[in-house]
Amino acid sequence: MYKQSFRCCYFFKRRFKLKQTEPPKDIKDVFDLYSENGTMSINDLRRFLVEHQGEDEATVDKEAEAIFNSLKHLNVLQRRGLHLDAFFRYLFGDLNSPLPPPTVHHDMTAPLAHYFMYTGHNSYLTGNQLSSDSSIEPIVSALRRGVRVIELDLWPNPKRDDVVVCHGGTLTSSVELIKCLEAIKENAFYASEYPVIITFEDHLDPKLQAKVAQMVHQTFGDMLFLPKSEFLQELPGPEFTKKKILISTKLPKGSLDSTTAKESEQKQNEFDEDEDEEIATPEYKSLIAIPSEKLKHGVKALTTVDPHKVHRLALSELQLENAIKTHGTDIVRFTQQNLLRVYPKGTRISSSNYNPVEGWTYGIQMAAVNMQGYDKHLWITHGRFRANGGCGYVKKPDFLLNVGPNNEVFDPRSWHPVKTTLKVKIYMGDGWQLDFKPTYFDPFSPPDFFAKVQILGVSADKEKMKTMAIEDQWVPVWNEEFVFPLTVVELALLRIEVREFDTDGRHDFGGQTCLPVSELRTGIRAVPLYDRKGEKYRSVKLLMRFVFV
Repeated sequence: MYKQSFRCCYFFKRRFKLKQTEPPKDIKDVFDLYSENGTMSINDLRRFLVEHQGEDEATVDKEAEAIFNSLKHLNVLQRRGLHLDAFFRYLFGDLNSPLPPPTVHHDMTAPLAHYFMYTGHNSYLTGNQLSSDSSIEPIVSALRRGVRVIELDLWPNPKRDDVVVCHGGTLTSSVELIKCLEAIKENAFYASEYPVIITFEDHLDPKLQAKVAQMVHQTFGDMLFLPKSEFLQELPGPEFTKKKILISTKLPKGSLDSTTAKESEQKQNEFDEDEDEEIATPEYKSLIAIPSEKLKHGVKALTTVDPHKVHRLALSELQLENAIKTHGTDIVRFTQQNLLRVYPKGTRISSSNYNPVEGWTYGIQMAAVNMQGYDKHLWITHGRFRANGGCGYVKKPDFLLNVGPNNEVFDPRSWHPVKTTLKVKIYMGDGWQLDFKPTYFDPFSPPDFFAKVQILGVSADKEKMKTMAIEDQWVPVWNEEFVFPLTVVELALLRIEVREFDTDGRHDFGGQTCLPVSELRTGIRAVPLYDRKGEKYRSVKLLMRFVFV
């Protein structure tokens, strides 16, 4: 025990007895099981990793030795092995992550349509959708986090002699397109070597489209993926497009491929009389690796799949909600070959986000979110793309890609049996006292932390639970277990959030994380927590146990 004082009413102090960080009973029992006379040898540690933690391939020379070496500088090692305190420090340490080491382990050779992609919306905005600045900084930040799909809105500058990026029809400032392209080039493969897709929302005439083509070629050069034919029957996989930039946008105005002859003639009259400007710029058209269009005439576009060409379709979150009600399985079938991008509705002025989970359950590859939104739906997106080594591409489960003998496909709304049950035990949390000031959560007492645990996935797998609030402790000890039956494990996410209890109901934020259930490592694990922006705290972690039964 140690004491902490808080000033109250100017003249008085309140003193609190606080618990020291010490191993819970379960940890002591496990240590006793795998140690002898209070010491865990390196061979004992290896046996613990294999039998209790489920690390079947752990060896003495590699995994166990690395743990021993990580503790040497702390002076907690005994000559012959670990005592309880050293073992406890390891369990709360960085080598005991809830996810496997960050290596790509999915098959990366399938067509691009077979992957969920880390996708941003209005990637250039620094804040709200109405009046914030446009800048390269959000683009750089997103790419360095591992985002693989960047959206740029292209508009003429006031003189109509150059191209800028901005949110048209709003008070947002603009940034030169060339600066955005250069920022992408410099940062595209900082976090991942897999391809970056740039989606252009194009509001340009043919003359400026030609200028864009020149900029793109000069900036990216050999990094640019140029399709060998006008339309591809399937998009190449991430493995075959490593360190490549792919452009996705609508076919140019005036292109006979995007309109009927009559429509083309009408569109040409909208531009200058100069015949060269009336015809779609071939250089710009040749950039387009993934042709795109928006859903304008109902959901018919979702029901027709052309086996001879692939394209990208864009829907708002409201359009998706309506399409799911009547054509849910058509969406699954469409996304087996083509790309579908969903974007936030226009009323999300504050850059908030919709829930991307439903889109993923229907096979939608590009669930685009505002990276500056800093809400739980952005945290969920971060969690999805912690899978597969954080490379920005997550292989869709096979059941989203399969077609049955009667042309049936996976339906998230249909009944599915329970495949497994996940048991989640939250032992304790620690580290807030190192990362926060003593009065950050409460000016008159230590914090009262509680944890919320949530499963997200298909509708049958959605569940929320929470712990009791532990009063006046920087090191809360909960020792509570939650049980989650799961029907579709491959799509499930585990979201954890810690709050500090307030009687007025405005519980202060204490950290969060989101983890793909299919990649959870079993056993006792140290779970790092992140702040609102998705940045990892230096010290704050939860000690938890994951078991599948």
